[in-house]
Amino acid sequence: MNQTTTAVRATGLTRIYGSEDAKVTALSDVSVEFERGQFTAIMGPSGSGKSTLMHCIAGLDQVTSGKVWIGGTELTVLNDDQLTALRREKVGFIFQAFNLLPTLTALENITLPLDLAGRRPDRSVVDRVVDTLLLRDRLDHRPSQLSGGQQQRVACARALVTEPEVVFADEPTGALDSQTSAELLGFLRQSVDDFGQTVVMVTHDPTAAAYADRVLFLADGRLVGDLTAPTADTVLDWMKSMERAAH
Repeated sequence: MNQTTTAVRATGLTRIYGSEDAKVTALSDVSVEFERGQFTAIMGPSGSGKSTLMHCIAGLDQVTSGKVWIGGTELTVLNDDQLTALRREKVGFIFQAFNLLPTLTALENITLPLDLAGRRPDRSVVDRVVDTLLLRDRLDHRPSQLSGGQQQRVACARALVTEPEVVFADEPTGALDSQTSAELLGFLRQSVDDFGQTVVMVTHDPTAAAYADRVLFLADGRLVGDLTAPTADTVLDWMKSMERAAH
């Protein structure tokens, strides 16, 4: 593996839930690489395994078999404490639910991962992220004083402020209106283009996927397509062809 260009890599990834009659294969022998400084979207119908793939490569879920690396670190040999440390230091997360702490200000929520890791915030990085996400005049506000879009921008800033190896975004626009979604996706795109961030996003929205450099398609736990330079129309065409193939 070329560690200089590969941010995340998985080989032979299989995830099985349950056993015997209740056994469900959520992922089946998936091998994939995600390049540094690239924005990748993961798509597929409900139950295709896209969220399971993200959770496995982000170290949030154990794999049944296969291997995962973030940078040069193999996740699949780490214990729980080591995984927690790796997620805190090398990974940023943006979820559909903003997961902000209601008693903390926006700034305190943004710097929380650094505080938990015992790291002093790099003021220049904090300033750059805050200004890029247009949060300068909201830093003293608590989540209840922010709109949904502002809360998601705070969550995005929290994911970026540690300068992680990779940011994982799980349906980040699911709770947002179309204008706020476009703003958030634009910020993620900017973090890739201007700061060399690596972003991996699960989405069901072709318009959201069109912000990415590359779209991976899953069906029935398997990788079935890989589209570069996507547009909303080409993504939609892919999804329609997958639906036809399923019937």
